[in-house]
Amino acid sequence: MGAMKVDVRLNAIVDPERANGRSLADLARMVVAGGATLIQLRDKHGATRQMIEEARAIKAALAGTGVPLVVNDRVDVALIAEADGVHVGQEDMRAEDARGLLGPDAIIGLSIKSVPLANAAPLEALDYVGVGGVYATTSKDNPNPPIGVAGLRDIVAAFRARRRDLPICGIAGIDASNAAPVIGAGADGVAVISALSMQADPQAAARQLREVVDTALKARQR
Repeated sequence: MGAMKVDVRLNAIVDPERANGRSLADLARMVVAGGATLIQLRDKHGATRQMIEEARAIKAALAGTGVPLVVNDRVDVALIAEADGVHVGQEDMRAEDARGLLGPDAIIGLSIKSVPLANAAPLEALDYVGVGGVYATTSKDNPNPPIGVAGLRDIVAAFRARRRDLPICGIAGIDASNAAPVIGAGADGVAVISALSMQADPQAAARQLREVVDTALKARQR
């Protein structure tokens, strides 16, 4: 468990395949200016050296913002670029092994798509989880049908029964028009790609989405 509680209200995933002609560092800078609380670098097809350079550039762009950078899957890249942690999927390195390599202060996130996976997740190694896909999406080859808001609610409940304060973000197909039900189902935030990166003004898109999330969180607390 890292020293800080990860703020997953607006988890912005930056991916060179969906950057709309912008550099990932510029994109990260824009979405953080709009209210993103966590940046994840995802590059499924880039060469290792290129990924390290991307991660370093993003890290430099985030300097002084207090917003952490995690790298999807690639623990080696995170280590070398001095990112704040990693996000791993079910096929990637085990979260416990990533924790062993990156140390106690790193942020470790894990993708979860079912209640059995939620029940089996190594909570002592994790700082947050990403749950989904909630809605249908075009940005990832996802053979699994969407779990929907009801599926998300069930997975959130499984986690809350094990660890009340675990930060949880919903992922897949989320934008300002459908983020509120994700928060209503118990998630603490949303993870998005195209909803920010493919917009004409990523900063404005981030601001709008963050407002929807914050409003929904307040409504839930009432």
